[in-house]
Amino acid sequence: MSVFGKLFGSGGKGGKGPTPQEAIQKLRETEAMLTKKQEFLEQKIEAELLTAKKNGTKNKRAALQALKRKKRYEKQLAQIDGTLSTIEFQREALENANTNTEVLKNMGFAAKAMKNAHQNMDIDKVDDLMQDITEQQELAQEISDAISRPVGFGEEFDEDELLAELEELEQEELDNTLLEIGGTENVPLPSVPSTSLPSKPAKKRVEEDEDEMEELKAWAL
Repeated sequence: MSVFGKLFGSGGKGGKGPTPQEAIQKLRETEAMLTKKQEFLEQKIEAELLTAKKNGTKNKRAALQALKRKKRYEKQLAQIDGTLSTIEFQREALENANTNTEVLKNMGFAAKAMKNAHQNMDIDKVDDLMQDITEQQELAQEISDAISRPVGFGEEFDEDELLAELEELEQEELDNTLLEIGGTENVPLPSVPSTSLPSKPAKKRVEEDEDEMEELKAWAL
């Protein structure tokens, strides 16, 4: 029986083979066993090396025998290293295959669920429904625009005409102001008294003259 047959069990014709999970577990157990074997051989190699050094000058024959055993252990260790690399590669391949199997299984499950969700849907009905929704949204927007539009009781005025009328009013107001200013130039001044006024101190007379001038200016404006 082959090594793999011993590891995974003999599956004759029609026999059910191991699952990926079972094979991965077996490979991990084998890796652990070989790793322990590696540690044992490394210890044996170290021990034989010490024996050869110890007997190198005293007992040449014993030293040579120790070196021969060391060489055999090193050969076995190299074989185990290669076997471990192969088993590690196979385990990683199985793990990837198992992951892909689970992914595909879940994707198939999701596809069936999606199919069940869509089985009662008709694409034509969906298009009609979306068209109705679009029309209702447009209608709602038109209603909102109509409600938010300012109302003037049905009256609409031309803004240019209003501006022109405002300019006419401003011009008329300006003309009236200029006429009022021009009319004040022809207003007769009050007559000067004929009788002489009593003399006053110069300073007081100057102050009175200034007051009279201010009154005349205010009256003229």
